[in-house]
Amino acid sequence: MSETPPNTLQYRFDGPEDAPVLILGPSLGTTWHMWDRQIPELTKQWRVFRFDLPGHGGAPAHPAGSVGDITARLLATLEGLGVQRFGYAGCALGGAIGIELALRHPERLASLALIAASPRFGTADEFRQRGVIVRTNGLDPIARTAPERWFTGGFAAAQPAITEWAVQMVRTTDPGCYIASCEALASFDVRPELGRVGVPTLVLVGSDDQVTGPAEARTLVAGIPDARLAVVPGASHLVPVEQPAAVTDLLVRHFSTAWQPAYETSTGQTALPQAALKPVLSPAPPQPLQTGPVAEIAPAAVPPQVQGRPDPYDAGIKVRREVLGDAHVDRALAHADDFSGDFQELVTRYAWGEIWDRPGLDRRTRSCVTLTALVAGGHLDELAFHTRAALRNGLTPGEIKEVLLQAAVYCGVPAANSAFKVAQQVIREETTPQE
Repeated sequence: MSETPPNTLQYRFDGPEDAPVLILGPSLGTTWHMWDRQIPELTKQWRVFRFDLPGHGGAPAHPAGSVGDITARLLATLEGLGVQRFGYAGCALGGAIGIELALRHPERLASLALIAASPRFGTADEFRQRGVIVRTNGLDPIARTAPERWFTGGFAAAQPAITEWAVQMVRTTDPGCYIASCEALASFDVRPELGRVGVPTLVLVGSDDQVTGPAEARTLVAGIPDARLAVVPGASHLVPVEQPAAVTDLLVRHFSTAWQPAYETSTGQTALPQAALKPVLSPAPPQPLQTGPVAEIAPAAVPPQVQGRPDPYDAGIKVRREVLGDAHVDRALAHADDFSGDFQELVTRYAWGEIWDRPGLDRRTRSCVTLTALVAGGHLDELAFHTRAALRNGLTPGEIKEVLLQAAVYCGVPAANSAFKVAQQVIREETTPQE
């Protein structure tokens, strides 16, 4: 626990002191206790830092009227503790803080998870109107309606104690700080800047979230270059509370496998790997608490570049990794040899560098076309990893279902039947925890 001057935040640490730091950011109207059920598992690998927003959870009532102001207070708190580099997961307003960190302070951030988040939260008028309600009537009307915004109806009915906890959590927030946080969300809009988020990002959303739901999650995934989508079934806005096991599992998997290399301390620059000869397997980023050898393969000969035209290989490997993920591409390149290396180069250069990189269709549309073509051809192995790619490209499970239903009409019911089995298994693996 901390003593909190005006320019910092109330915080607490859990977990071993020598572990990498993972920060959990709260939603508007909540306290750090919204993450209680994630703590036992996360502290096995990380030193978990939680904080309260101003005026929330008994924190001193020093209002912060912008996401940038809250982020500055968080960084000031971390500076005082000597924490320089960290992973970050934030829910809703906490997610906005995570985006702000990625855009304005990328050297501090190793990996990012955005939960129930959006590059723009509704409209400015909606949040300013909420501020008017609080000024006029206090927080009681907001508190009484919080469960229907945060939880599915079934969960709220089955968990009255948690529902009452949610109401009291909002009711005990400082009204002035709540209004200031509403103003922070009203002025937050980073849609044009998403392409500058340069850290590995998990975008996690409840399937039934009516506040910042799958549509907002797709916007984040489409805009952030290295983003992956996870949709948690049977959950609404406060998904870490409603589906704690699923969220914990997804966070562990993400932060265990997507931890960006640190800046080089003497120069302040990121140490970039030396450019690899094509198609050498690129070095994977280090993972916390585990090490292992990096596989290497001999480089294949690179054909001469066509005069006057840039070689599409570099663009192709970038797009291939963005769509299919580093792990898939690394496996494909690691298995390449003298016999198959030329084929891997052909696929990278022409399928990914020439076609997938064309501006005429967005990646969501290309995923729809690709899934349909794979169903028609009966290519079920490729269908599996392109279903994962479709989720990365921002398609929801419901939209993938619609593509397969359309394919059933035009490609045949038997082909679609096989495709549904493959896609269903992939979607389960990607959106639910592994037992």
